[in-house]
Amino acid sequence: MSDSTAPKTTTVATDSATEAETTSRRDNIVILVLIVSAFTVILNETIMGVAIPHLMEDLDITAVDAQWLTAAFLLTMAVVIPITGWLLQRFPTRPLYLAAMSTFVAGTALAAVAPGFEVLLGARVIQASGTAVMLPLLMTTVISLVPENERGKRMGTIGLVISVAPALGPTISGIILQFLPWRYLFVFVLPVAITVLVFGFLKMRSTNETRPAPLDGWSVLLAALGFGSLVFGLSQIGESAEGSIAAALTYVIIGVVGTAAFAWRQIALQRRDAPLLDLRVFRERTFSVATAMFVVAMMALFGTIILVPLFTQGVLELSVLQTGLMLLPGGLLMGLMARPVGRLYDRIGPRPLLIPGTALVATALWVLALTLSQSTQPWMILACHMTLSAGLALIFTPLFTASLGSLPRHLYSHGSATISTLQQVAAAAGTALFVSTMTAVAITEVDAGATEVAAEAAGIRTAFLVGAVLATLGIGLATLVRQPAKVDGAAPVAAH
Repeated sequence: MSDSTAPKTTTVATDSATEAETTSRRDNIVILVLIVSAFTVILNETIMGVAIPHLMEDLDITAVDAQWLTAAFLLTMAVVIPITGWLLQRFPTRPLYLAAMSTFVAGTALAAVAPGFEVLLGARVIQASGTAVMLPLLMTTVISLVPENERGKRMGTIGLVISVAPALGPTISGIILQFLPWRYLFVFVLPVAITVLVFGFLKMRSTNETRPAPLDGWSVLLAALGFGSLVFGLSQIGESAEGSIAAALTYVIIGVVGTAAFAWRQIALQRRDAPLLDLRVFRERTFSVATAMFVVAMMALFGTIILVPLFTQGVLELSVLQTGLMLLPGGLLMGLMARPVGRLYDRIGPRPLLIPGTALVATALWVLALTLSQSTQPWMILACHMTLSAGLALIFTPLFTASLGSLPRHLYSHGSATISTLQQVAAAAGTALFVSTMTAVAITEVDAGATEVAAEAAGIRTAFLVGAVLATLGIGLATLVRQPAKVDGAAPVAAH
C-alpha cells in the first residue's frame, strides 16, 4: 500500500468504528426496552398465586373458579407462543412490540377495575396475549443483534427476566396483599407498564428483516389443541382435589395427541419451508440437550415456588408476608448473578458453569427432601432457597446462549418460540409433578393416622425428593452441552 493511500484507509476505518459504536448504542436502547418490558409482563405471570383466598372472599367465587385466573393465563400463553415464530418473521420488531405491550397494558387496566370474576378472567387472557409475544421477541432480538463474543453477558439479562421475574411475583404479591386489596396487584403493575410502553414508543425501532411467511391454519388449531390442553391438564393436576384427577389426565392425553399431530404437521410443512414452528432446531445437538436441561430447571424453579409457601404457611405457620420476604433474597441473588455469569460464559463457555449449577440445585433439593419437618427452622429454608437460586443463575444464561447460539440466523425466531413454549409446559409440569406427589403422599399419611400437618410435611419432602432425582439427572445432561462453533467474521450467525 502506498503512503498516499494510508491516511485515507485510516479515515475509513475510523468512520466505520464510529458508525459501529453508534449502531451499538441504538441496539442497546432496543435491548433495554425489551428487557424492562419482558420483566414487567413476566413478573405478572406468577403474581396471582397467593391472592386466591382474597379473590374467593371478595368476588364470592369457589377455589376452582379462582384457579382459572392462573390456568387461563397459562392456557393463553401456551396457545399464542407457538405462533410467535411466524409473527417474528412476518412483522417488523417495532409494531409487534407496540401491539404486544399495548395489549398487556389494556388487560392490566381492565383487571384493575374489573367489577367481577368474568371481567377479571377476560382481563387475564388479554394480559397473557401480550405477555406471550414479549419473551420470544426479546430472545430473538438479542441473539440477532449481539456479536458472538458478547452474547453471554447480554443473554444473562434474559436469564434474569426468565428466573427472577417469576420468583419475585409471589414475594411482591404477598407484600401488597398484606396491606392492600387484590386490585392493587394490577394498580402496582399498571404505571410501570404504561411508562415502559411510552418509552418504547419513543425509542423502539425495528431490527429484523421480514418476509411473507405463510400462516398455516391447521398448525394454529393443532398448536392450540396440543399445547393448550397439555398445559391446562398439567396445571389442573397440580390443583386437582382428591378424586377429580381423571379429567385432568384426559386433558393431558388430548394434549399429547394434539402436540404429536402438530409436530407431524410441521415436519410435513418443512418440506416446502412453511412450518409454523420449525422443528429443525432440534437437529442441532446443543440446542436439543440445552432445551432438555432448561425444562428440568424450569420444573425445579416453579415446583419450588409452589412448595416453599405451602410448607412455610401450612407447616411452619408463617404469614404470607414472612413467606414473601423469605423468597426475596433468592430472587435478588439470581438477579445479581445474571450479568457476571454472562461474562463468565463469554470467557469459559457453558459446561464449567452448568455442572456446578446443576450440582447446587440438586444439593438444595436433596437437603429439603431429607430434612424438612415441623421443627425445621426458617433460616434453613432460606439457605436452601438461596443455594437453589444460585444454581439456577449458573444454569439459565449458559442454556439460553448456547441453545440459540447453535442455530443459524433464520431459525432464531423458531428457537426462541420453542424455548418459550417449553417454559410454559415445564412450569405446568413442575407444578403438577410436585403438587400431585405431595397430595398423594399426604393422603396416604393421613389414612395411616398421621396428623394433617405431619402428613403435609411428609408429602412436601417426597415432592422435593422427586425434584432432587430430576436435578441429579440434569448434572449428566450438563456434561453434554458444548460451546457453539465459532464463526468467522462479525456476523452473529452460528455454524450449523
